[in-house]
Amino acid sequence: MTQGQARDTTSPTGTGWLRDQVCEGIRDQIIGGRLKPGDRLVERDVAEEFGVSRIPVREAIRVLMSEGFLQALSPRRIVVKELSRQDVANLFDLREALEVLAARRAAENADEVQLRQMQRLLESARKATLAGRPERVSRANTAFHHHIVEMAGNELLAATLEPLEGRLRWLFHQIDDPTSVWEEHRRLYETIAAADPEAAAACALRHVRHYREVALRLLFDAPDTY
Repeated sequence: MTQGQARDTTSPTGTGWLRDQVCEGIRDQIIGGRLKPGDRLVERDVAEEFGVSRIPVREAIRVLMSEGFLQALSPRRIVVKELSRQDVANLFDLREALEVLAARRAAENADEVQLRQMQRLLESARKATLAGRPERVSRANTAFHHHIVEMAGNELLAATLEPLEGRLRWLFHQIDDPTSVWEEHRRLYETIAAADPEAAAACALRHVRHYREVALRLLFDAPDTY
């Protein structure tokens, strides 16, 4: 095969595209709870499930290991990772530093179009909560936080937070209280809409610390020590 005929691995027929599809599928199964901590992934079985060869499966597993979803107990034994107390504490340390900054900058920069989109995301989460659709609630809440980061207008901040989004969705799927989350998001929206950076930062800090405490209590029956 000549250089000009090199295969495009990002196309729907390339291994890069297939890897991404397998990644997304496995990630969604972990976040949704179909695959649970300790469950083993066998390359052959995963390849058969997704209708692909083992090569994109092997690549997807490497990506998901780097993202913190999977771990290798041995070269041939790959399992869904069980989050440790330190894993959760580290996630919240980063979330506290980055999302508080994002809320402050969003309050400084938000325009009317962006604020209306925040309202739509809040409404989507409210309807999904009332309908008892946890996956839709999770996606709406993730989109809400992602939108705040976009409003902050800091590309480096967005790039730093992006790799954490999947793990945060996974974590919150295990501990979420949708009604409480919606109320806190509503208060956060109000401070950003009021263009009050300090109030928005304080609200974001309370939000992150509240769910840090909830996560450590529910998952590990342990108080916070930060």
